[in-house]
Amino acid sequence: MDIDNLIHMANRIGEFFQAMPDHDEAVDGVTQHLRKFWEPRMRRELLAHLDRAGGSGVHPLVVDAATQLRQPVSS
Repeated sequence: MDIDNLIHMANRIGEFFQAMPDHDEAVDGVTQHLRKFWEPRMRRELLAHLDRAGGSGVHPLVVDAATQLRQPVSS
């Protein structure tokens, strides 16, 4: 999986949700989008990149959403 492409896609998602006035809602929007539309291996690759690079080159909302992505989904 091409990490540069994943970062590009994740950043586009972050840019979309950046327009929301509430930061927490925007982070939640990014998280829900990644959970709903990205397959697990894509999310794992993104999280692994964040672990390696510490968020370098990744939209801040995506970095913030990573914390939520690491938590189990509650019903």
